[in-house]
Amino acid sequence: MNETNHSRVTEFVLLGLSNSKELQPFLFLIFSLLYLAILLGNFLIILTVTSDSRLHTPMYFLLANLSFIDICVASFATPKMIADFLVEHKTISFDACLAQIFCVHLFAGSEMVLLVSMAYDRYVAICKPLHYMTIMSRRVCIILVLIPWLVGFIHTTSQLAFTVNLPFCGPNKVDSFFCDLPLVTKLACVDTYVVSLLIVADSGFLSMSSFLLLVVSYTVILTTVRNRSSASMAKARSTLTAHITVVILFFGPCIFIYVWPFSGYSVDKVLAVFYTIFTPILNPVIYTLRNKEVKAAMSKLKSQYLKPGQVSTAVRNVLFWETK
Repeated sequence: MNETNHSRVTEFVLLGLSNSKELQPFLFLIFSLLYLAILLGNFLIILTVTSDSRLHTPMYFLLANLSFIDICVASFATPKMIADFLVEHKTISFDACLAQIFCVHLFAGSEMVLLVSMAYDRYVAICKPLHYMTIMSRRVCIILVLIPWLVGFIHTTSQLAFTVNLPFCGPNKVDSFFCDLPLVTKLACVDTYVVSLLIVADSGFLSMSSFLLLVVSYTVILTTVRNRSSASMAKARSTLTAHITVVILFFGPCIFIYVWPFSGYSVDKVLAVFYTIFTPILNPVIYTLRNKEVKAAMSKLKSQYLKPGQVSTAVRNVLFWETK
C-alpha cells in the first residue's frame, strides 16, 4: 500500500499527433495558423454582431455565443498542443489533465445544447413567425444561453466524478494531444470497465438526446419550409442549410468517439482534431459565406475601421520609424 502511494502518478505524458521529429515544425506552423484563424474568425463574428444594431436579434445573439464557445473549445487544448510541437517531452501535470477533462466536457456539452437552442430559435422564426418577437424575448434568449452552460457544467461534473478518485500508480502515457477521459481512465490501476461504461453512457446520452432533438426540430422546420414557397422561405432554406451543416460537422465526430465502441486510437485522434480545430474554424466560414446580413455588416465594419489609405498610412509610419 505504501509502495502504491509513493508511485502515485503526478503527471501524464501526451504522445501527441505524431512521433516524427521531422513533422513537428510543419505541424507547429499549420496548427498555429489554424488557431490564429479560429480566434480571428470567431472574434470577428462576435465584434460584428455586437457592433451592428441590425444584427441585434435572437438568431445572431445565439450565433455570437456559439462563436464564443468555439473559441473556448479550440483553446482548452490547442495552445498546449502547439507548444508541445517544440519540446521533446510532452508532459502535463495531473491537475492540469483534470482541468482539460473538465473543460472539454463543459464546452462540448454546452455547444451541443446551444445548437438545440439555435434550432428552437429557427423553429419559432419559421413555424410561428407572427409570434417570433413575443416568444423570443430578451429573457428567453438569456435563458437559452444559460441552460447550455448549466447542462455542460452538470455533464462535466458528473464525468469528472468518475475520474478524480481513481488510483493512478503505473502507466502515464496518454495516446492523444490532450487528456481525453476514456484514454485517461484506462491508465488507472483498477478495473475501469464499469467506469468506462458509465462515461460512454453519460456522454452518449447527452450527444444522442441533443442530436435527436435537433433531427426532430429540423425535420419539422424543413417540412414547414417545403410547404411554403416565398422569398422569405428561400432565405430560411439558406439559413437552415448553414445550421444543419454545423450540426453534422460537430455531432458526427462526438457521436463516433463516445458512442461507437470500435474506433481505434488513431481514428480518435483525427476526430478529436476535427471537433477541436476544424469545427471552430468552419463555423464562422459557414455562417458568413451563406449569410448576406453578416457579410454586409462585416463590410460596414471594414469600411469603418479600415478606411481607404489608413492601412497604407500605417505601413508608411512603421517604415519611417524603422529607417529613422
